Amino acid sequence: MGLITSIGNDRPSVIESLRSMKHGIECPPMLQGDDSPVKVAGTVKEFEVESSDPEDWIYPEKYRVPRATLRSFSPHVLYAWCALQQAIEDANLSEEEIQDPESGLYTSSGGSMRSIHKHFEKMDRRGVMACNPLAIVASIAGTLTFNLVAALGVRGSSTGLVSACASSGHALGTALDEIRLGRQKRMLVVGAEDCNFESIVPFCGMRALSLETDPSFASRPFDIKRNGFVGTGGSVCLVLETQSEAERRGALPYARFLGWGQASDGHNVAISHPEGRGLRDAMTKALQDAKVDAKEIDYVNAHAPSTSIGDASEMKALKGVFPSPQAVKVSSTKALTGHGLSLSSIMEAAFCCLALKDGFLPGSANVTEPDPELEHLDLLRTSIDIQANRILSNSSGFGGANVSVVFEKV
Repeated sequence: MGLITSIGNDRPSVIESLRSMKHGIECPPMLQGDDSPVKVAGTVKEFEVESSDPEDWIYPEKYRVPRATLRSFSPHVLYAWCALQQAIEDANLSEEEIQDPESGLYTSSGGSMRSIHKHFEKMDRRGVMACNPLAIVASIAGTLTFNLVAALGVRGSSTGLVSACASSGHALGTALDEIRLGRQKRMLVVGAEDCNFESIVPFCGMRALSLETDPSFASRPFDIKRNGFVGTGGSVCLVLETQSEAERRGALPYARFLGWGQASDGHNVAISHPEGRGLRDAMTKALQDAKVDAKEIDYVNAHAPSTSIGDASEMKALKGVFPSPQAVKVSSTKALTGHGLSLSSIMEAAFCCLALKDGFLPGSANVTEPDPELEHLDLLRTSIDIQANRILSNSSGFGGANVSVVFEKV
């Protein structure tokens, strides 16, 4: 795996942050003006990517990108490049293995709102023919796929999946299916999002963001006083392989990907179903696909973005799948990272794999008054050292798209 997140840009720092419940939320300068009602975000450290010219960007030298490659990047593509380089090194993949026709790449992002905005500004100001010839491939939702497939020389299956905050969950699930069907023996899956004014502030119009000014309490999933999510960006890459391929290469996996499920609410373009019916169905299908019973799940990493409606919907879905008197441990790591939109599914899947590998479960920060709707669910308010055997992770997106994934300790 590879990680560029608000709580760390490598495995050791991310694990430390999850264990100690150290958040990555700050008050960045880009959000302090009068034009921004929201003041906090889960910032990506060690990167300065405010300039509209990629050649002016500052980022860790070890990830140096060739100039010809960098010029069609938007900020989140750079994050993805760095996460991919980490994952390739971590999995000990050679260039030949990456370019094997049986190795594919699935991506997820919403594209770059900033890049689109800047390119249209220039077009309006100077005319159509003044447009950057790479403007489209640097900005629209498929930009991760366009750039990374070309830069890495990928010849296997490739596509981008876009379902808002369930996007990288869909990418993980469909990548698993590619491998199960025998079409590919290896899939690199990457999710990424910008972290700037244009990617965060528009959600104010939906009344979806927390307007708290204290980073320590802005994101508080499952708290009765939760009042909106905190935006973040970054990138995470996971490498999926068949067991035989991993064994052939002597690779040591973090976890086994047992199964996944997806379902739709069929309810509202932006708001989760009040009874959580789509997410309940997704969890049920994931358990069926994984061939495990709900009683065999030790922990759920909840989608729980810290919105009043979203958290409430998920609590009802969880109670429908994990009925009383059974208690299942639950937390939301978004209290630490913020909500990564298309990135969130794969970022939290990576956290689950780290938890299985390292024998701990991350807590849900900033909960001072738990929502009584939790009832029999066991909310982890601190991280604990306990070895889980199976973990389920949830994601929900606009239009009522829901994905659940199940992982098992190797």
